[in-house]
Parts: sequence; C-alpha cells; structure tokens
Amino acid sequence: MRLRCGHGRSTAVLLLLAGCTVMGPDFAPPKADTAESWVTGKSDKAKAKRSIPVADAIDANWWTLFNDPVLTMLEKRVAADNLDLQAATFRLAESRAQLGVAKAAQMPRINANSAYTRQKASNTGQFALAPNALGANGAGGNTAGGLGSRQFTAFDIFQVGFDAAWEVDLWGGVKRSVESATAQAEAAEEARRTILLATLAEVARDYIALRGTQAQLRIARENVKTARQSLNLTKQRAAGGVTTDLDVSNASAQLRAVMAQIPRLEAQESAGINALSLLLGQPPNALRAELATAKPVPPVPPRVPVGVPSELARRRPDIRQAEAQLHAATADIGVAMADFYPAVRIGGSIGLQSQQVARLFDLNSRLMAGGPSISVPLFDGGRLRATLQFREAAQQDAALTYQRTVLAAWHEVDNALTAYGAEQARRDELLLAEKDNQKALALAQNRYQQGVADFLTVLDSQRSLLATQQQLAESTTTISANLVALYKALGGGWEHDLPAEKK
Repeated sequence: MRLRCGHGRSTAVLLLLAGCTVMGPDFAPPKADTAESWVTGKSDKAKAKRSIPVADAIDANWWTLFNDPVLTMLEKRVAADNLDLQAATFRLAESRAQLGVAKAAQMPRINANSAYTRQKASNTGQFALAPNALGANGAGGNTAGGLGSRQFTAFDIFQVGFDAAWEVDLWGGVKRSVESATAQAEAAEEARRTILLATLAEVARDYIALRGTQAQLRIARENVKTARQSLNLTKQRAAGGVTTDLDVSNASAQLRAVMAQIPRLEAQESAGINALSLLLGQPPNALRAELATAKPVPPVPPRVPVGVPSELARRRPDIRQAEAQLHAATADIGVAMADFYPAVRIGGSIGLQSQQVARLFDLNSRLMAGGPSISVPLFDGGRLRATLQFREAAQQDAALTYQRTVLAAWHEVDNALTAYGAEQARRDELLLAEKDNQKALALAQNRYQQGVADFLTVLDSQRSLLATQQQLAESTTTISANLVALYKALGGGWEHDLPAEKK
C-alpha cells in the first residue's frame, strides 16, 4: 500500500536532488588470479622436435596455422551460416530492445488524445431532484414536481489535448535498471561470442576428425592389398604342396577381418561430412563434393602462440559474460533498494473542451491540470524486503559463478596444454613402433617364403603393423584436435566477423 498526497514547494527540493542519490553498491570489475606463465619446465631434445607452445600473441584466425585452405574456407562460412549463431543474434537483439525499454523510463511519457461523447442523465436518477441540474427542463417550468418531473436532454462533449507524466528518479532506481539492462545486453553479446568460439572450434574438430577417418580408410585399404597378396602367396604355396590349406584359411580370414573395417570407416566419413554440413546450416551431404576427396590430417605448426595468462579473462567470452551478469546482479540490488523510498511523480494535462464543435478552439474552451504526487510505501506484506534479499543472494551467486568460470577456464587451458604435449610424446613412440613392425613383417614374410617360419608369424606381424598404423593415425588426429581444444580454451577466434544483427 502507498500513501498518496499532494505536495507543495518541498517537491521542488526533491526535483533538485533527483539524480544526486543512487542506491545500491557500485560495481567494480573483479580481478582474476592467474599464473604468470602457461609454459613451464625445461625443453629437451625430444620436445624440441615437437610443436612447442610459446608466449606470443594469439592469432585471431588461429585455424590458418594448420595451413589447410579447405578448413580456412569452412571457418569463414561459420559466422553467416551457423543456425545457433543466428539464434544468438536474435537473442542479442531482444536484450538490446529490453535496454531500450529501460532507458525509456528516464523520459516523460506524453500522449495526445481526443474524444467525443454524447451524454444524457437519467430522468429518475441521482440528478432528478438536484437543483440546476445540467440539461434539465421541468414540466411547465415547475421544478418541484417530484421524482421524474425533470426531463433531461442529451448534449455533446468534444475534447482534444495532451497529457504527460514523469517519475522523478530521486533514488536512482531507474538509473540502476538501465545499468542492469546494459550489462544484460553485454552478457548477451558475450554469449553470442561464446557460441561463435565453440562453433569455430567444433568445425575444426569435425574437419580434423573427418581427415583422420579418411586416413584410417587409406590404411585399411592398403592393408587389404597386403592381406590379399599374402592370400595369393599362400594359395600358390599350397598348390605347390609347400604349405597346407590351414595357411590359406588363416590368410583369407585376415583379409576378411581387414575388409570388415572399411564399411564402418565409410559410415564415419559420411557422418563427419554431415556434421560439418549441419554446422554450416546445410542439408545432409551438401559438402560431399568439397570434402569427399581424402586429404591428410592438418599438421600442427612447430610453434604455437598461446599468449599469457593475464589475458585469459579478457580473451574468453564466457568469463566476460559472467562478469556482465555479475554487473547486472549488482545493479539490481540498487533497483530493489530504491523501491523502499518515496516515489515522486509529476503529471499534467492541457486541452480544449466544448459542447459545440464550432467553439472547441475558442480560448474559453481551454482546460488544464497538473502537479506532483508522492507515494510512500507503508505496508506490502514484506514484498520489498524479500525482493532485496533475493537480489542480494542473486548477486552472491553471480560472484561465485564468475569465480567458478575463471577457475574452470584456467583448468581447461592447463589440461589442454598437458594433453597437447603428452599426445606428441605418444606419437613419437608410435612412430618408432611402426618402423619396428614394418621391419618385423618384412622379416616374417621373407622367412615364410624361405620355409623357415610358419604363416602365423606373418599374420601376427600384419596384425601388429595394422594396429600400430591405426593408433598412429589416431594419435596424429588427436594432436591436431588437441590444438583446437587449446585455442578454444584460450578464447581465440571470437574476434571473427559475427553475423549481421537483425533490424
């Protein structure tokens, strides 16, 4: 309930104070604690041959480091074609419209109005016995004839004019609401950048996975040729009586096992092309002509610029979004506090009113009204206090969310750096294992042809080589994918052109 009353000269004093008092805490950007350097430890000869993270400035178009024109082409299309990003653009437009609504509360509201009314009082109503009733004519001029003796005539009312109203932002509640809406718009903008960053990374990951699948297909098809050669060899030897049909059956089984991998890999290749088509807002297989031709997995560069930890909070849009949401929650406290204090409103109207159209614009037809009003909250069942408690709790929650976001980002970068280096070490060992398996297979095949080794030795060598080659291809793919994950963790790429905002 609010107590309303007229107000005199004291209102002028309140108007002078308007804008001088702003309730609630002022927002101060929080500090994000990070390490001094991402790159630690001493490099050795093995690491010197690998892709090394360095504390240089991050290239916004980090995907160009892979030197793959097809990947670069796909990344350039993301901003305009991705449907999630387009939806985020609409949400940003919604948030900015809400900011416009909040700013409008700072200005007076002015309305133009016009009206025409034809009225007639009841002959037996509340004005029937009233003296000098408007539009009343008593029978024969006698006004004492009792109820119903008056005859009221209809009359017209014409009116045009303007009315205005303005709430004085005496305690800064409107300013805090504008501040909150501005921060919410900033949060929506950062949310759109977060989606762009994630989409850029997802396109790169899916593209690298597709090339990895194609590499696995190449290995499987090459091993089919090797297994078929072994089968032909065993058939020749069996026909000459040098070996038995057991070797022929084992060789045939090995060939079938390798061939069985190809349909699964082809299905993965098709799914990879469709995944990229979906990210670019295209129907299934729309990119097949561009991607079906196998190409190597994009190699990582010898040096990887990763910036410095102090830039992380400014680079990652999710951290910036959490900060903006904390700003909005802080401003909302001021809005809730301002509601505890008196509200001052100034209103007025001016216009013309007449019973005759011809005299509507005469000076004597002028009418006006205006003045201030004050409403003071006296009792609301605890609503205002509960709202303030809610806003304070929401602000504490937003502060913890910010801290958690920064901490999670820090962990994500550290884990990505570790995974990037560890996978390169794994690939180094797999390269050596592949050479050893190739040598072992050549020796086994030679000894089998000389008749000093059985065919099972050849089969084991083939299986070992195939397994190692597949692991090596998977490791090469993982290294490039880990570099993508690292740049996503570092917040690289959101500076890329965003889709045009909808008007």
